[in-house]
Formats: sequence, structure tokens, C-alpha cells
Amino acid sequence: MTTTATNSQPSLAATANSLKLQRSIMIGFGLLMLLLVLGAVLVPGFVSMRNVRSILLLAAFLGLASLGQTLCALVGALDLSIPYLIGGANILFPSLLVAGFPAWLAIIVVVILGAVIGSANGVLSYRLQGQALIMSLGVGFAIVGGIQIYTSLGTQFGGTVFAPVPAWLRNISAFNGTLFGLPIPPVIVIWLAVTAATVWGLYNTWFGRSIYAVGGSRIAAARLGISEFRVWTAIHSISGAMSALTGVLLLGFSGGGFVGVGDPYLFTTVAAVVIGGTSLLGGAGGYGATVLGVLVLTVLTSLLVGLGLEFPAQQAVIGLLIVPMVAIYARSPHIRYQI
Repeated sequence: MTTTATNSQPSLAATANSLKLQRSIMIGFGLLMLLLVLGAVLVPGFVSMRNVRSILLLAAFLGLASLGQTLCALVGALDLSIPYLIGGANILFPSLLVAGFPAWLAIIVVVILGAVIGSANGVLSYRLQGQALIMSLGVGFAIVGGIQIYTSLGTQFGGTVFAPVPAWLRNISAFNGTLFGLPIPPVIVIWLAVTAATVWGLYNTWFGRSIYAVGGSRIAAARLGISEFRVWTAIHSISGAMSALTGVLLLGFSGGGFVGVGDPYLFTTVAAVVIGGTSLLGGAGGYGATVLGVLVLTVLTSLLVGLGLEFPAQQAVIGLLIVPMVAIYARSPHIRYQI
């Protein structure tokens, strides 16, 4: 009897997670369709190819930045260093170009540094889980400050760095970028590829299942031989690498390095995760749901801009959206209390 009960727990957990994910995807998809209909009715040209391309381009940057936040949320953590790593990478990359690094090598260096910093952030946050939010915020402050000191050596401005951006990087990230001659910014395709790989990996690899196991029940995960420390460190490392990559890609979009470019991603990554329905307590949700949350958030922002609302009003509306979404998802008991 004990063996039967023990063997049934993973299937019960998987079923509960699947049902919650399906429910959140249905809610997110319905909300997305509603916003598209409202935009088509209220804003002229809202569903034009030009505006759709613009929405997808902005969603791609937010989606890439939200990947690490989703993985952290799945184990019950949040990474508040993301915007600072984005801003740091955005000025470090052009400074390396000025220093004579080839563009491809500079990208590798920046992304690896992001992964290393994320890994250190994961170690510190794991050791001090009661203060993990403040710890990740402190790491972000320290890193972006250090990078500004480095980039300001010999200049008066450490927060802004100008360097010739490679044409291929501008093509990847700019609105008028093309892919095989088609008017599709390649960063959108990159996001789609990353999405497919992440969703597949979360459900079809030991590492992906380990993330859900740790988020669902740390005790059960430990009994299965899953190292919570390794999972926690690995997902923060991925978050750091994706943040750094997002910062580099944003340079191709803006054309100049600016340390504050990551500021909007401080809470929008969390908002995308919440709107998508991934539980901030861990164990339920997924990156596919976050993609829906990213699209909802980007379409809503585009709609509000089209209606002429200023930034404070946009924040108010987004906040009013998050509150009921959290209330809806919170009605489902956490997975660890269902088995």
C-alpha cells in the first residue's frame, strides 16, 4: 500500500500541474483575443502588419528576459537582478568593441559573464533564501555599478557608451530587420526557437522535471535524489545568461549602449510570469504560459499607447489587470498541498 501511494504522488502532481497550466493558458489566450478585438475596434491600424511586427519585436525582448524569471518562479524564487544585468550588458558589449574585441567574441564574453554572475547570484540566494529577493537586487546593483565604473574609465559618462554597432546585429534586432529577404526581424525567430527549446526541455528532460519537482516539494525532490542547490544555481545561471543576451540584442535595437535600458524589465518580467499563470510559489506553470503573458502585456501596452494614455495611466491599467489575475490563479491550492 505504501508503494502504491508513493508511486501515485508524481502522477497526481503532474496531473494537477497540467490542469492548472491548461486553465491559465485558456485564460491568457482569451484575454489576448479580447485585447486584439478591442484594439482592432478602437485603434485604427492596430492589426496592420506594421503594428503586429512592432508588437512581436517588443515581445521578443521581454520574452527572452522573462525566461530566467519563469525558471526562478517555478522553484519559488524571483530574480530582481535581471534589469541590471540587461543594462550592464548593454554598455559592456560596446565598450568591448571599442577595446578592440571582435563582435562575436564580445558577445560570448558578455553572455558567459552573465551566466557566471547569475550562478553566483543563485548560490548566494540559495544560502540566504529568506532574503533571496534582496540578495538578487543587491547583486544587480553591485554588478551594474561595477560595469559603469569600468566603462567610465577615461571618460565622463559611464552610463552611456557609443560604438559602431555591427550591421548584422542591427538587422537581427531592429524593426526593419529582414530574414531571408522577408520583413521579419530575426530576433522574433530567435525568440520562437528559444521558446520551443525551453518548453520541450521543461517537459522532456531530467533537468526540466527536476525544476518542477523542487518547486512542488523540496522534500520529495530530495528523496528522488534531486539536488535543490544545483537546480537553484543552474536556473539563476540561465537567467543571468539570458539577461546578458537580451542586453546585447537591445543594443542592436537602440543603436547605443545605455545602462538604464533594462529598467522597464524590473517588474514587467514578473508581470508577464504572473499574467501567464505561473505560480510564484513554484511547481506550477511554465514558459509557454509566460509567452502568453508576454503577448498579453505587450498587446495591452500597444493598445494603451494607441488610445493616447500616458505612462502613469498605462501602469495603473496594467496593475489593475495583475490584481484580478493573481486572485484568479490564487484560488487553486498550491500543488504541495494537494498530495
